[in-house]
Amino acid sequence: MMSVKRKTADDFAPEVLKLFDKYVHGDISRRDFLQSVTRFSVGVSALGLLDALSPDFASAQQVANNDPRITASYMEYPSPQGYGKSLGYLALPVKTKGKLPTVLVVHENRGLNPHIEDITRRLALDNFIAFAPDALFPLGGYPGNEDAARELFSKLDQTKTKEDFIAAFDVLKKLPEGNGKVGVVGFCYGGGVANFLATRLPDLNAAVSFYGEQPPEGDAVRIKAPLLLHYAEQDERITSGWPKYEAALKAAGVAYQAFVYPGVQHGFNNDTTPRYDEAAAKLAWQRTISFFDIHLRSH
Repeated sequence: MMSVKRKTADDFAPEVLKLFDKYVHGDISRRDFLQSVTRFSVGVSALGLLDALSPDFASAQQVANNDPRITASYMEYPSPQGYGKSLGYLALPVKTKGKLPTVLVVHENRGLNPHIEDITRRLALDNFIAFAPDALFPLGGYPGNEDAARELFSKLDQTKTKEDFIAAFDVLKKLPEGNGKVGVVGFCYGGGVANFLATRLPDLNAAVSFYGEQPPEGDAVRIKAPLLLHYAEQDERITSGWPKYEAALKAAGVAYQAFVYPGVQHGFNNDTTPRYDEAAAKLAWQRTISFFDIHLRSH
């Protein structure tokens, strides 16, 4: 059987990618997106363009949910300051020696979808205990559809949602199998949450943000954890905020590493969509695992 070549960002007009970014972040409606891209849909319908840009979870999966090298399950946990109770996806390597470092995984603005579960399993294969909460749990959980998930996400009380993530940190900090060290990695919305958690949790051991919104500059003085920040060059909405944030981090004496990946789009690490850039994603992931190895392993 002939394999079908997956589309990349280069297969789309830059204007289409910008419109798609606005759509997935709630700045324009589905109808507005479809109407706006009609003029770019040569040989394909506007709906065809949207379908081509949307996630393909099955073909991108790297670690199966029944992979014998890991144990993965859903776990509820209490969040007294948040929605009261939340749920997350916990993945652990089967073969371990001693207690392991833990990593909190924060999803994009669609909740705990199959891609984030796959990311969580990848971390387990890198010999971490990884836990990915579902912010949509109080509203019924990830609905299985990206459009419906975005719609639900807009209904969340973000103050309560962020308290749920803080509660998840507390769970990992005390996890019997864990070594007491906790890192966080987040993507897009989750990258912003990773930055936020660094300002709220003085005992956070490491924070990694993939193209995440920066916190208020005045909050930089509260950050105690070392930061690793990944940005996309073709992501004006987020990357334009980096220079001021960098100045605030320097003024506050925060330890950080930051990389702007040339020529790539917001979401370049997400291998379920055409915005994925294999070279940048692999390099960013290698840097992430090395960063966590340095800051979370017991010495």
